[in-house]
Formats: sequence, C-alpha cells, structure tokens
Amino acid sequence: MISMLYLMNTKGDIVISRQYRDDVSASTADTFRQKIVAAKEASTSAPIRILDSSTFIFTRHLNIYFVAVTRSNVNPSLVLEYLYQKIRVLQAYLGEKFTEDKVRNNFTLLYELFDETIDFGYPQNTSIDVLKMYINLGKQRQKIAEDQGSLTSQITGAIDWRREGIRHKRNEVYIDVLESVNLLLSATGSVLRQEVTGSVMMNTKLTGMPECKFGLNDKLVVEKDKNSQHAGKSGVSIDDCTFHRCVSLGRFDADRTITFIPPDGEFELMKYRVTDNINLPFRIIAAIQEDGQTRVSINVKCTATFSEKLFASSVTLKIPVPSNTAKCKIKCTMGRAKYVPEESSIVFRLKRFQGQSECMLAADVTLMPLVRAKAWSRPPLSLDFSVPMFTASGVHVRFLKVFDKSGYTTNRWVRYITKSGSSYCIRI
Repeated sequence: MISMLYLMNTKGDIVISRQYRDDVSASTADTFRQKIVAAKEASTSAPIRILDSSTFIFTRHLNIYFVAVTRSNVNPSLVLEYLYQKIRVLQAYLGEKFTEDKVRNNFTLLYELFDETIDFGYPQNTSIDVLKMYINLGKQRQKIAEDQGSLTSQITGAIDWRREGIRHKRNEVYIDVLESVNLLLSATGSVLRQEVTGSVMMNTKLTGMPECKFGLNDKLVVEKDKNSQHAGKSGVSIDDCTFHRCVSLGRFDADRTITFIPPDGEFELMKYRVTDNINLPFRIIAAIQEDGQTRVSINVKCTATFSEKLFASSVTLKIPVPSNTAKCKIKCTMGRAKYVPEESSIVFRLKRFQGQSECMLAADVTLMPLVRAKAWSRPPLSLDFSVPMFTASGVHVRFLKVFDKSGYTTNRWVRYITKSGSSYCIRI
C-alpha cells in the first residue's frame, strides 16, 4: 500500500512527511518536486504519475499538495479517497481553509493523525467523530477515553460514527434540503442542458441510540407505497443518489426506505441528482440588437415563476456587452444596474425578488470604433440567486420517524433552499 506520505507547498518544500515502508526513500520528494511541481504539471496532468519506478498519487488543497508514494500495485481510487478524507480530517481540526503556517504550528497533532489514520501503509479509521475522542488538541480527555474497552468498541465496532451515552435536554432534528440548479438555454429558448444536484443535510440532537426512518417523495417509493396518502400523487424521478455510511443499504435495496442510526450533530445524509421535470425558478427573455459598429440595444425581461408567497434573495444577473464599450445608459424597473468594465458586462442586482413578479431592463450601449472590425462573440447571460422554501426538482420530505427505547418526543424542522449552480446561463 502507501509507502510514504508527505505534504508539499507550491515551491516544492516538504511541510511534513511520514514514511511507513522502507521500499522508497526520501529522495522521491525531489523527483516529485522537479518533474511535477517545478514543471507546473500538477494542475494539468492526471493525479497519478509513475516516475522512477514509484507511483505518485496526489491532490491539492489551496497551496498544499497531498502526495502518496508507493511501489506496489495499489488501488488508486482507495488512495485518492484516503487523501480526500485526510483533507476533511485536517479541516475539522485546523479549519476549512487551513494554510501551510497552520500545519507547521501543529506538527504534533498531524503526526498523531498520520499514525491513527494509517497503519503500515494501510488506511485505517478516518472518522472525525472517533478521532476527536482521543486526539483533542491537548485538552482534557473525555471520560469515555478513560474506559479502554469502551474506546476499543467505538473504534472497531459497526457503529463508529456515534458513541453511546449521548444525552440532550431537548431532542431535535433539523433537516435542510439544499439544491443547486444548472441550466443552459439556447438563444431560441430551448433547453440544452438542465440538472439539479441536491443534498439533504441533517443536524441531530437526539438522546441515546435512536433509529431513524426517513422518506422523500421519490417516485419509486411513492409507487411502492400504495397505501400511502401520497400514492396518488406523482413522485420525483431521482436519477442517482449516494448516502452517508450510517444508512442501511440493505434495507434501502429491499424496501426503498432510508433507515439509519444518525451521528450526533451535523452530517450529510444523502446526495441526489435530478434531470427531468425541473421547475426553473426564473424565465429570462433577452433581445439584443446590434446597430452597426457603434451601438447595441439590450432589452431583458426576467420573470419569477415560483409562488407569490415566496421570494428570491441576492439575485444577480450579468448581461455581457462588447469589450469596446464606451458607456451605457441603463433603465430598470426595480433593483440596481451598472456597467462593470472589468467584467465587460452589465451587472443587475436585486436584494429581494417576489414570486410571480417580473422586472425589465433596457440598456443603450455606445461602442468605441475599432481599427479592425471584429464580430462580437455574444457570451451567454448568467444568473445567480437563492430561493428559500423552494425546490426546483420537486423533492420534499414526506416523513422522519425516530424510534428509541425511551419513547421520547422529537421536534422536527425542515427547510428548503434552492440556489444557482456553477452554470445557470442563457445564450443570446
């Protein structure tokens, strides 16, 4: 498996390293520095390279390279997954955007994490909850760590994401359904690509070791549950989904129910993707007319298609203009709009956009004459938004049942948020 693991900055200096086997030497770092980092191939080449009979598997977080070196025929997916889990563990201890300085100031902590997560080159436990029980930045150890038998059970047991003996004054569950919409429309209004990627985030504050049963309006579940009051309604066709490791996949395959013993605190229960029957929150109609080489007229109409009881926040529409734009005269019915030269676009912002309402923008763009006439490429419009209590895919939480021996009452809260994805564009 992994023979050596080290963290390297963008200059090629080793920040910290750990050797697990004797089949590689420290000089392999020089090979990676000279042929990958110095050659500036790390960002363009594949994350797996074979150099001087050694295999380098690496990834990057901000200005730090995580590099695993091996001479055996390893499973590269396993090593890459370990590196990603390693980054998540360091983020839990050092912060989301940990830097080289934070790593250098916490050498003792990192060596402990290196030794606990890998044994003789084989990845071991990378559960953040379990690691924090006995690697805790030098603070007073938790009482559970005093009981070695209990600690061993937590590390090697089947349920390592939750420890026994958890108590809460109020038993509560917070559910957030977060969705990102990616869209590409043609100039004629036809859909070229549309996709919704969603995740179900949970924050559980439950006593004991409860078993939870969670249900969405998934089409397969709704059709299977014929006796349910939702059976007559059309469900959402989810293309694919992935679950947190606490979910019992055997039960899900058998009866399509999501059953799990939840971790304590925040975690991501599942991810899903939907590509059919998407409810787009906005409809945009743009009319661009070029009058010769000195003038462009722009008219844009944006309509919110969701319920009038809801509203969108932080709505930003970027309308491209030619790079040789001299000035813009802009009129809009609501919000604020201005020409941003460094982005070659008109940026239209609205703090609050009520559902079932519409806004208009008209712009008269004056262009500077060019020595050599060049056709305008017409980049697409882009839209950023956030709509609370709305789901573009139509996914909704049907139920959440909590079963515990004590039979306590659980308070549940559900929130929906839909945002624009990395690409929400309309061609003009």
